[in-house]
Amino acid sequence: MKLSLIQLLIACFLTALAFAGPTRGQEILSKSVTLKAERENLKTVLRRVEELTNVKFVYSKELIKTDRRVSLNVTNQQLSVVLEQLLAPLQISYQIVSNRILLQQKTADAAPTSQLAAPWALTVRGRVTDEAGQGLPGVSVVLKGTNTGTSTDGSGAYSLTLPGNDGILVFSFVGFISQEIPVNNRTTLDVQMATDTKALSEVVVVGYGSQLKKEVTGAVQTISSKEIQDIPVSQVTQKLQGQLAGVQINQTTGRPGQGMSVRIRGQMSVSAGSEPLYVVDGFPITGNIGSLNPDEIEDISILKDASSTSLYGSRAANGVVLITTKRGKTGQTNVSFNAFYGVQNVPQRGRIEMMDAVEFAQFKKETFEDHGKVVPVEFQNPAQYEGKNNDWFDALLRTAPMQSYNLTVTSNKENFRTAIVAGIFDQEGVVLNTKYKRYSLRMNTDYAISDKIKIGFNIAPNYIFDNTPRTDGTRGTGILFNALHTWPIMPIRDAKGELTLFNQLPGNTGNIYAYPNWVRAAEELVNETRQTNLLGNTYLQYNPIKGLTLKSTFNVEFLNSKFFFFNPSTATSAINVPIPTTAVSIRQNSDDLSWLNENLATYATSIKEHSFELLAGFSNQSFRREVTRIQADTYADDRLPTVQGALNINRAGTTNSVGQWALTSLISRLNYNYKGKYLFTAAVRRDGSSRFGSQNRWGTFPSVSAGWVVSDENFFISSVPKVSFAKLRASYGIIGNNNIGDYTQYALINNTVNSVFGNTIAPGAIITSLANPNLGWETTRQLDLGLDLGLFNDRIQFTYDYYTKRTTNLLYSVQVPQESGFSNFNDNIGEIKFWGHEFALTTRNLDGRLKWTTNANISINRNKVMALADGIDRVYGTFHITQVGQPFGMFYGLQADGVYMNQEDLNNSPKVPGRSTVGSIKIRDINGDGIITYGGNEDDRTIIGNPFPKFTYGIVNNFRYGNFDLSIVGSGSYGNQLLVRHLYSTANLDGVFNMVKEVKYRFRSEADPGKGFYGIAHKDGGTITGVERDWMNSRFIADASFFTIKNITLGYTISRSNKFFKSARLYTSIQQAFVFTNYWGGPNPETSAQDNGAGDGGNLSQGVDLSNYPVPRTFTLGVNLNF
Repeated sequence: MKLSLIQLLIACFLTALAFAGPTRGQEILSKSVTLKAERENLKTVLRRVEELTNVKFVYSKELIKTDRRVSLNVTNQQLSVVLEQLLAPLQISYQIVSNRILLQQKTADAAPTSQLAAPWALTVRGRVTDEAGQGLPGVSVVLKGTNTGTSTDGSGAYSLTLPGNDGILVFSFVGFISQEIPVNNRTTLDVQMATDTKALSEVVVVGYGSQLKKEVTGAVQTISSKEIQDIPVSQVTQKLQGQLAGVQINQTTGRPGQGMSVRIRGQMSVSAGSEPLYVVDGFPITGNIGSLNPDEIEDISILKDASSTSLYGSRAANGVVLITTKRGKTGQTNVSFNAFYGVQNVPQRGRIEMMDAVEFAQFKKETFEDHGKVVPVEFQNPAQYEGKNNDWFDALLRTAPMQSYNLTVTSNKENFRTAIVAGIFDQEGVVLNTKYKRYSLRMNTDYAISDKIKIGFNIAPNYIFDNTPRTDGTRGTGILFNALHTWPIMPIRDAKGELTLFNQLPGNTGNIYAYPNWVRAAEELVNETRQTNLLGNTYLQYNPIKGLTLKSTFNVEFLNSKFFFFNPSTATSAINVPIPTTAVSIRQNSDDLSWLNENLATYATSIKEHSFELLAGFSNQSFRREVTRIQADTYADDRLPTVQGALNINRAGTTNSVGQWALTSLISRLNYNYKGKYLFTAAVRRDGSSRFGSQNRWGTFPSVSAGWVVSDENFFISSVPKVSFAKLRASYGIIGNNNIGDYTQYALINNTVNSVFGNTIAPGAIITSLANPNLGWETTRQLDLGLDLGLFNDRIQFTYDYYTKRTTNLLYSVQVPQESGFSNFNDNIGEIKFWGHEFALTTRNLDGRLKWTTNANISINRNKVMALADGIDRVYGTFHITQVGQPFGMFYGLQADGVYMNQEDLNNSPKVPGRSTVGSIKIRDINGDGIITYGGNEDDRTIIGNPFPKFTYGIVNNFRYGNFDLSIVGSGSYGNQLLVRHLYSTANLDGVFNMVKEVKYRFRSEADPGKGFYGIAHKDGGTITGVERDWMNSRFIADASFFTIKNITLGYTISRSNKFFKSARLYTSIQQAFVFTNYWGGPNPETSAQDNGAGDGGNLSQGVDLSNYPVPRTFTLGVNLNF
């Protein structure tokens, strides 16, 4: 009998629960230990025992002094024997609690309780729990300023007799934030402790391994799932906004499941992209990170410098994002259920203010009068439209629900641990007929066959349904842009309340376009994608001798995407297309398959106070994509849009393509530290890629880094007691970007060219490009200098990084002589210099009953184009220029200088020959020749703006009082500008489209000059007004600096709410709460778009506002239950 996938998962789930019993203490104490330590501090020895036995020690750092020196030499001894030898001389006892070893200082010399229990004595009892309401064993409870203290038992309970009824109790525990709470004559004092997520003892995931945060020498930043778990969004990158220094994350569109742009340290390229490499559980994925369920994630590490990324070689230049998914935790069995329900809407504040019906009719009336023409009847009485406004943009919007449900089960036995996460996410978009649904499942399993052999298996399927009508894009492409400039006097619905098909007024009104009904377009256009994703991996790990780990992994990623577009005869997203129109369908099926095999050997050893870790290995990865597309049109019945039902199969729109690449790599790394304070790392990766030219197949990517923990030096400890931690870091390395295309190095052939011989058509082919056997990767050389500080016992933590890097060998299509038969040639050229500063600050502002922590960051990124190709000093985009000696991708156009206010002003100013008049736009004469020229040798265009910010920043404030918690997340950008591209329609002075309200204050005459921003609506039409709207100029550029309160969450935790729950937490949140900005071009100062609505414009064309899908504000109610 064949088992279905559901049956298999149920079986695995029940198996996991069967193994989820508590580990017996005898099993832990019988573990074998071989260890030699000579006068090492106790903390170091305990950590080594943890690594050898996979157990966890818990203790109070106030009561257990771990800086004492100890010696130990045991071979194949049981853990119980080792602990007796190690701890007994130190008067430390131990007990097994929940699979952890609780250490307590023996108190034989302490005064008997009866001696303390004087008449004025007070006994305080209570329970200490974590944020989930579970008891914490081993927490230190000390009366401040005395030696009177105790520690909590296995359930987190404590009892302490005080010599009076006052004083302050200090609660402290490794990995948690210490608290000081006044007694105030209370006999019961329960405490909930918050995790110190920034503790220096935490383990940080780095490339191909992990390190103590204290020992990391590269620029690495880590964030845990707990810090971002309640932000109600569909994508993990949305949760990270404002949280990370040096990482700019913009939400360029509000389309559900889409629109996130991530840029680390300002990295960019002419044509090789800027997205970082995403690595999930060690597997560099090729699919969309947006499809990953955020609830599956345990933590995220951002690798920013060459030292931390070089082991990813030719794919590391844009930075690396390491994602670790949830696994079973030692000694714990947890079942949690997280759910939220929210509603989304588009706030009125920030929307583009368009003319209403009365204002538009008034504009048209004035224009006809100013031109000395008869006013059409439609505009003779603008008041007739009072109360009859047709707001086409608003008609496309709605209040939409969003909901999410996630069930997580994690369990662990000594030799078996597993985690299962099942999720459902359902989001209706705020634009009509937009939907996004995701069904996801993940199961991560690890099994220790013996002390030396371990195997694991992870599988994560998900299914996504997405339907978004063609909302984004320029005029005639995106229905939101189209709706924005549709005349407000045109009815959305007819007298019967039915949606109109299309609207067109008589020609004498100036209406030269037929306007389809955009509401009907949104409701009837089908633009859906169905994706099935599977991410899986398995591994075998073998430890043949002490310190040596051999690991082999096999990873696979499969993506099937089925896209279906249908434009019925009754609707369209195009402008000036009468209805009925030709019905069109597009079907596209894409299959991606990627696999990776890695084989790694890691050897770790210590020689006295010298610690070494050596990594070596090799990997092979392969990727293949096949895409089939069929376009058909002209259907007899819109209800049957099948391929065979179409009259015509569009040959140009029907294609089949296959792309593939392979990558073979060798990797090695050495980590060394002396006494834990002198740190050194050297790494190298050698990549051989099928994407590289035949004469340039292999690239080598080395790096080195060093660190010095200054605070561990005796001279520092005595001279700077307030600085609890100080580390200096430096790194240098070479990394690459191989995103240059699969076949760019080859001479490509077009096999769709036919020839006619007589009366016969013969198939043929032609060569379309030249081969380049030396084509290679883009190369980035990067230097990083860093400082990590902890002040006042790490109450304040500060990190600073300065980086400088140079990217060379940029992929670019270089022009070649026409005699070659070709126009261009793909080659590696040019150089860009990047540099910047990053600051990150974490503070514990309050530690009492009211707890308050702050995380803040600011990033300053700069770049300059140092060189392009020989003989080429600039590259043009539609509205941008990339020029040697200037920053990358600047806005380029004419510099507006108001309007010609009168005839004297016109006579005495440079003009556009035959196109300038009183009231028209006035342009600065950059080259000083007295004539305004757009393009050509006498060009007056210049750099008029910058789409990239001077700096970005973020701030997170977390508050906790009793069982209440409050978090506020903010993200901002300063100095960036946007091109308000929709003005070429919405400020078209010829009155062809509806316009922004400010056009009311245009220049009409010398007596009525308006505000001097918009020019005259001239009778000669585009001859005059075309300069203002069609020639790119600084009027289109607007300051887009912003600060957004991304999320506000208020929660209440109920500990041990009843016999069914360990804890429960209720919360409410607001996403995209407030946007503070002076940007006047639209509601989203983070936007960036390209004309077809399919992307953000790329590096060469950033910062164009086409009135994309608005980012909604979301109000949410949620619950977290722990069983």
